[in-house]
Amino acid sequence: MKNRNLSRPTLHRRTFLTAALALGVAGCAPSTAPSTTPSAAPSPAARATIGLSYIPNVQFAPFYVAEAQSLFAGVDATVSLRHHGATEGLFNALTSGAEDFLVAAGSEAMQARAEGVDVVAVGAYYKAFPVNVITLGSSPIRDLTDLKGRSLGVPGRFGESWLGVQVALATAGLSEKEVEIVEVGYTQVAALTTKKVDAVAGFRTNEVVQLQASGAEPRALPVAPGTVPLVSTCLLTSSAYATANPEVVRQVVAATAKAIEATAADQKAAVDVSATQIPGWTASARPNAEAVLAATVELMDLADGRFQPALDADQWQAMASFLERSKLIGKPVAASDAFSNAYTM
Repeated sequence: MKNRNLSRPTLHRRTFLTAALALGVAGCAPSTAPSTTPSAAPSPAARATIGLSYIPNVQFAPFYVAEAQSLFAGVDATVSLRHHGATEGLFNALTSGAEDFLVAAGSEAMQARAEGVDVVAVGAYYKAFPVNVITLGSSPIRDLTDLKGRSLGVPGRFGESWLGVQVALATAGLSEKEVEIVEVGYTQVAALTTKKVDAVAGFRTNEVVQLQASGAEPRALPVAPGTVPLVSTCLLTSSAYATANPEVVRQVVAATAKAIEATAADQKAAVDVSATQIPGWTASARPNAEAVLAATVELMDLADGRFQPALDADQWQAMASFLERSKLIGKPVAASDAFSNAYTM
């Protein structure tokens, strides 16, 4: 498959929730959101605008917590958050200079580099891979090999969920011709529960949470044993920005790690802070938000309350090899060009 057009709108997301799930009610969110107030005093040295790749959502809670607790105050730059608009390409603001950092999947960053985008991962956000193949508890599909001859619903042939499907098929030793791929848009839950498809590709922070909330008993199958050869959500920047502002990058990475720790330590407070950032928030949205945040923190894989922002070099190398071997990138990308741990020390 050809990799997707990285200038396309980002509403297909992927690691993060759909707008309706983010708010707990349909139709409450505007297509764009205003930038938040800068959380550090202006500095002539640098600006640090962090792009959050869609509308306000509890999965961005660490950034809201960082602002609320002034964790960005030690950054030698003006720090602000910027949510993407509904029709905005994933990397457009980074490449145009409207953003200095971006929270997005490492796999997408590597695809973008293959298309000539100057983007590099400088810190982890999710440590575990969030995409699963999901069935219902009553399904005969108990292993990825059981997908042979059955239908698998996907949002489309793009994004992190599609890459996860490619890993799942490789794990099972199956080709796309041996599985009926059905593009169902962002209706995976409905497609699964109405038996339009036998299984779906979805996220632990989205479809699994929705199914559990509805009373269903989802079975989430990992797309690979052990470490998945795909890197999920990271803190990204451009190599040009990192070269010009190395201390700012280190400080932003460190502040984000502290914010993740603070979020995990008091998830109730993190939901409270997030509620002030999400348009259309109602009390009825809270149970869903709490479940989503709990799943999000689980993906961050803290150890004794500490978050390690260093990226896994072996995983990046495995991803580079997998994407090239599977022809999911236009040209080879060296893992060492796509990420750096120089800013996590």
